[in-house]
Amino acid sequence: MKRTLTEKQKKTLSLAAVVIFILLSLALAWFVGRPLIRFARQPEQFRAWVEGHGLWAPLAYAAMVLLQVVVAVIPGEPLEIAGGYAFGAWQGTALCLAGAVLGSVAVFALVRRWGRGLVEVFFPVDKLEKLHFLLRTSPKRTALLWLIFTVPGTPKDLLCYFAGLTDLPWRTWLLIATVGRLPSIVTSTVGGSALGEQNYRAAVIAFAIALAVAGAGYLIYRAVCRRHEQNGHKETPGG
Repeated sequence: MKRTLTEKQKKTLSLAAVVIFILLSLALAWFVGRPLIRFARQPEQFRAWVEGHGLWAPLAYAAMVLLQVVVAVIPGEPLEIAGGYAFGAWQGTALCLAGAVLGSVAVFALVRRWGRGLVEVFFPVDKLEKLHFLLRTSPKRTALLWLIFTVPGTPKDLLCYFAGLTDLPWRTWLLIATVGRLPSIVTSTVGGSALGEQNYRAAVIAFAIALAVAGAGYLIYRAVCRRHEQNGHKETPGG
C-alpha cells in the first residue's frame, strides 16, 4: 500500500534536496577542488593523491553518484567527467555505473513506496504529463522507455523517477538502468580520462562527440514526447 505525501512533506523534501546539493558542492570543492587546483598542471599527482586514500576514494565517489541520482537537482555530468579524470576511463566508468545503478534502484523503490507525490517533489507536473504515454502496459512501451533512456541527452533523472510510477518489472528496470546509462557515462568518463592524461585533443573530440550526441538525443526525446502528446489529444473526445 502506497503512502501519500502532504504538501508540507513535499516542501520539506524539496528543501532537503537543495540543502544536500549545496553541502555536496561544498564538500567537493573542499576535498576535491583544492587538491585538483594544486595539481592542475600535474594530473598524475592528483591521481596519486586519490589512490593514497585507498578504498575510501572509490567508495566515496560511487556514493556521490548514487546521491546525485536520488537528489535529482544535482547535475550528473560533472561527476561523470570527474570519475574519468580521477580514476581513468575503465575504473571511472565502472564506479560511476555502480553508483548510478544503485541510485536508480533506490529511486525506483522509493517511488513504488511513496507514489507520484515523491516525484512531484523534484519535477513539475507538466513534465510528468509529457511522459504519460509511458504508463501504458505494452512491449512497445518498454522498448520506447529503453530507447529514450539509453540515448545520451535525455533527462535520465526524470525517467528514473517516472519509471517507478509504471508497472515495469524490477528485472526489466534493472537491465534498462544498467545498459541504458553506459553510453552517456562512457562518453563523459573517456573525456575526463583524456583530461587527466593531458591529452587535450582527445578530450575535446570526446566532449564534442558527447555534446553532439546529447543534443541529438534531446531532440529525439522532445520529438517522441510531442508526437505522443499530439496522439493523446487526437484520442481525446472533442480534441
